[in-house]
Amino acid sequence: MRSIGEMARDSGLGVSALRFYDRAGVLVPAWVDPVSGYRWYSPEQLDEARLLARLRRAGMPLADIRLVLAGWSGADTDLVRGLLQAHLRRLELGLADARSEFSTLRAALDHRENPMTASPSTAAFRLSVPASELAAALDAVRFAVGADPELPMLGGVLFDVEGDALHLVATDRYRMAVARADAAGPGGPGAQVLVPAPLADAMRALLSGDEPVGFAVDGDRVTLEAGDRQAAGQCLAHDFPDYRRLVHLPSGRRALIDVPAFRKALETGPVRANEAQEGEGREEGGASHDLSVLRVADDGTVTVCEDGDDDPGNVAVNRRFLLDALSAGGRDRLVLEFGAPTAPLAIRRTDDETTFSLLMPVRLDD
Repeated sequence: MRSIGEMARDSGLGVSALRFYDRAGVLVPAWVDPVSGYRWYSPEQLDEARLLARLRRAGMPLADIRLVLAGWSGADTDLVRGLLQAHLRRLELGLADARSEFSTLRAALDHRENPMTASPSTAAFRLSVPASELAAALDAVRFAVGADPELPMLGGVLFDVEGDALHLVATDRYRMAVARADAAGPGGPGAQVLVPAPLADAMRALLSGDEPVGFAVDGDRVTLEAGDRQAAGQCLAHDFPDYRRLVHLPSGRRALIDVPAFRKALETGPVRANEAQEGEGREEGGASHDLSVLRVADDGTVTVCEDGDDDPGNVAVNRRFLLDALSAGGRDRLVLEFGAPTAPLAIRRTDDETTFSLLMPVRLDD
């Protein structure tokens, strides 16, 4: 007999995924300890689990997987072969359709002119920013910087100057963070520069105390001066997406949370595997991750839902991303703002509406 941890290690399915498939009746443990509830699997179930992992990596729907597993060991393989072939046809047709649509979109990009996507201003400018405010702003957004080499324009922090305000923005597609710091100097309207993550980290290391620091841009070179110390380098030569279009969300239900208590509830509470969303919104190169399913009551209480609680108003998010956002919020009390289950979850400060983060929800239905 294999424990659930051993089964996870040997099959390629995570522990949370095995729990998910148990609840779904797809891969039920051979024995469950009636006292502890611990799951145990028979040796022959390892092959089933490995087969299940392959089918899910191929994006096969759960309903078809049930039938494949049921017919895999039978003498008549026609059903299994038919299901595999049907799924392969769906994938091929979907890929053909996607290629056609993407070809049309690329042609549209090649032939259109849109001033909103012009390269960011590279005119020289210099700002004076309080060190403490810039440090706090960097701390609030750094967790959301992207790491996908295919999307280098998301691999930095956007410094967006607008009047006497400096907005810092980062996103990796699945989460976005925005923060504000006061700025003085001829920054000019609409001046933007995209600072690569390593340089942003070097800048953060120089920030201490409350004295103003100098932030300067000259062509493709960006410099932060803090006293007699300096961090400088090239900005990223990419356009950052128009984040303002992404942050104007309809008002939702707001819930004030005690961050330490809520963090504990997330860390010790139930999780679900992100198995119902194979191939769709999978972060970090397709690696599976744990989800926390949240519900906000009429009185503003937020709870982490138990397994089997499938209320359509629940919102599922990547648990680690939510924990990161709570840390970046930098407060013991934060506001969670829930829209529709398909709308981003907003994490806001009670004393500063200009600093917030957004997390994309994860669809739970298969």
